[in-house]
Amino acid sequence: MKFLKIFLGIIAVLAVIIIGGSLFLPKSYSVNRTITILAPDSIIYKNIADYHEFYKWNAWSKMDPKAKITITGTAAQPGHLYQWNGEKSGTGQMLINKAEANKMVDMELKFIKPMESIANTRFDIEKAENGNKVIWTMSGDSKGIINKWFCLFMDKMIGKDFEDGLKSLKEKSEKEI
Repeated sequence: MKFLKIFLGIIAVLAVIIIGGSLFLPKSYSVNRTITILAPDSIIYKNIADYHEFYKWNAWSKMDPKAKITITGTAAQPGHLYQWNGEKSGTGQMLINKAEANKMVDMELKFIKPMESIANTRFDIEKAENGNKVIWTMSGDSKGIINKWFCLFMDKMIGKDFEDGLKSLKEKSEKEI
């Protein structure tokens, strides 16, 4: 009986920490990474805004090469859609909402499985001394207790994937000069 009381006490304390702590957690997150690429902005933009090219360099395609990919719509135009369904990468889609030639691509990133969520993803291309600076940003709102806790670790969870993806984008873009 004593063990049961201790066990229930621990469960109660953990519940208070998780639920109570979530009241003080951020309601949104933002992760970004930057790289300078020694290639024309038009090449970089094509590799981002055309999902047929995006697929070749993004880190998640490399992690789950057997994922089923469907690409529809006109490249670099609102409505251009990239959908995936994979064992490791789950199910989701990216949709271009807005694009400004050689400068910016704004996308909606929707994860469907294993956990449903929506994020805003944006690529900005800016002139730099030695080429073009690319800034990859993902941001979103946290809804629910568990998602608020995920916000604390979002940078650690996907930051490395952004870095790997940007390195691959750099290699691909610089080879196309």
